[in-house]
Amino acid sequence: MNYFSYYYSPIGRLTIVSSPKNITHLFLEVEHFDAYRTDHDVKEHNEFDVLIEAKNQLHEYFHEGRKYFELDFEINGTDFQRKVWRELQNIPYGESCSYQDIATKIGQARAVRAIGQANKANKLPIFIPCHRVIGKNKKLTGYAGNKNDIKAELLTLESITFEK
Repeated sequence: MNYFSYYYSPIGRLTIVSSPKNITHLFLEVEHFDAYRTDHDVKEHNEFDVLIEAKNQLHEYFHEGRKYFELDFEINGTDFQRKVWRELQNIPYGESCSYQDIATKIGQARAVRAIGQANKANKLPIFIPCHRVIGKNKKLTGYAGNKNDIKAELLTLESITFEK
């Protein structure tokens, strides 16, 4: 059984999903959570410790300048995706890098498109900060599919310079 709780953020309603011990998903869009919910057994639970802590840390991120998250995550993906996501967690708050930078850092300089696909597959956006990856020219590129407006708000929150 998995559990969920809502957090009402400056970028809209976020839905946090957890197993009994770990955060498994963060949905930025209501319709994405609704689609997930049709295929998964999840129960709303607003008093579940792991979800309460995730909401507290999100609140601190949006309103008090929290720079990193101290939560236990359940991260499922291919070896390549997990390698990319680990590298994303190394991007400091308030800084950005390019897809090429990530590809180079993981030792696969030609995998720029695959980096983009791994970012898109990230089930823990914000917690694993894929929004901090922008084009080499500082332009926004796809975020959570096509949510560059959300990416722009997150980058602005962190005072990261970018071009639209």
